[in-house]
Amino acid sequence: MKPTCEIMVQRVLPAIRAGLARTMMIDHGCTQQQVADILGLSRAAVSQYVSEKRGAEVGFSEETNEEIRKFATDLVNEMSAKAMNKGMCNVCKFVQRSGWLFKNAPEAEYCILCKDDED
Repeated sequence: MKPTCEIMVQRVLPAIRAGLARTMMIDHGCTQQQVADILGLSRAAVSQYVSEKRGAEVGFSEETNEEIRKFATDLVNEMSAKAMNKGMCNVCKFVQRSGWLFKNAPEAEYCILCKDDED
C-alpha cells in the first residue's frame, strides 16, 4: 500500500503542474522559461508537461481543471512563496475532496495534514 501523499506526489502533482503550465502558456501567453521560473522548475520539465510526456495520465473533472486555471491566473499575477504553497495545497485538497483519488487509488486515505486542516 502506498501512502496517500506518495500517490499525490507521483500522479497528481505532475498532472496539476501540467495543467498549470498549459494554462499559463495558452491563456496567459507565458513562455516555457517564464512558466519554469514561476513554478520553480527547469524549462525542460515544463516542455515535458506541455507536450504531455509528464502528467498526462491523470484526467481531472472540469471543476478541478477550473481550480487549476484559477490558480494559474493567480500565479501569473505574482504571488509570494507562501501564497504559492497554499494555492498548491488548496488544489491538492480539491482533488482529494473531488473523489478522484479514491476512484483511482482506492487504497488511499485523506492526507493527515489536509484532514487536520479541514477540522
